[in-house]
Amino acid sequence: MPRTARDVPPPLELLCLNALWTLGEGNVREVQEIVVRTRPLAYTTIMTVLDRLVRKGKLSRSKAGRAFVYRPEASRDAMRRAAIRELVDSLFNGSERELAQFLAPAEALASAARAGAGAGADEEPRIDTVLL
Repeated sequence: MPRTARDVPPPLELLCLNALWTLGEGNVREVQEIVVRTRPLAYTTIMTVLDRLVRKGKLSRSKAGRAFVYRPEASRDAMRRAAIRELVDSLFNGSERELAQFLAPAEALASAARAGAGAGADEEPRIDTVLL
């Protein structure tokens, strides 16, 4: 069975895309400075990943002096929509309603936590894992 190209890039490519969404545009060194905060990756690894993203059409690049400047071709929100669509298609038989039904108990739990939080309403609700 032939593999089809995914709209959602794998984690390492997504890490580089996140750096470029933060920067707007940047060269390999600038992307690496952001990426190494979470994963210690070599300059050449980042360069390879960025080149792969260009070939896939996820980034564009232009020459600026001796370096390339990379720019995302899709917005973060467009990538999020693609990821949600892939999730719905693969795990919920393409049904957004099934996804909503699956998420409804989690939303009810979050709403209850927000209502009972009072002073800590700005905090994100968390599940108490002590009893799990």
